[in-house]
Amino acid sequence: MSILDHLTVNVRDYARSKAFYAQALAPLGITLAMEYGEACGFGRGPKPDLWISARPASFQTAEQMATITPVHLAFAARSRDEVDAFHRAALAAGGRDFGAPGPRPQYHPNYYGAFILDPDGHNIEAVYHAPV
Repeated sequence: MSILDHLTVNVRDYARSKAFYAQALAPLGITLAMEYGEACGFGRGPKPDLWISARPASFQTAEQMATITPVHLAFAARSRDEVDAFHRAALAAGGRDFGAPGPRPQYHPNYYGAFILDPDGHNIEAVYHAPV
């Protein structure tokens, strides 16, 4: 069981980011699960695990929202093929390549991942940990 229930990432252009994530995450079986105004949640099934939002959360000030600090998000893929498909879909959705699909033995021998920068510069990864 994951230690996280959900995560929210701030974006500048909600419509652009919503379209990007919908297209980029589809090969991983991750779809739009909920939407409230300029915030939406993506997940596998009805529960959203990742939220994107263009508006401040209750704990954020306008000053904090003025600068969006890029974060790293790694999505669990269920196969190498899903990692490859994620990379292609994310590029087609307007993402920038930040690491083509392939083994990453520096992390561990069975690590296979791909990296994309989203429209706000967030480092988005799909990773498959092959069984030993």
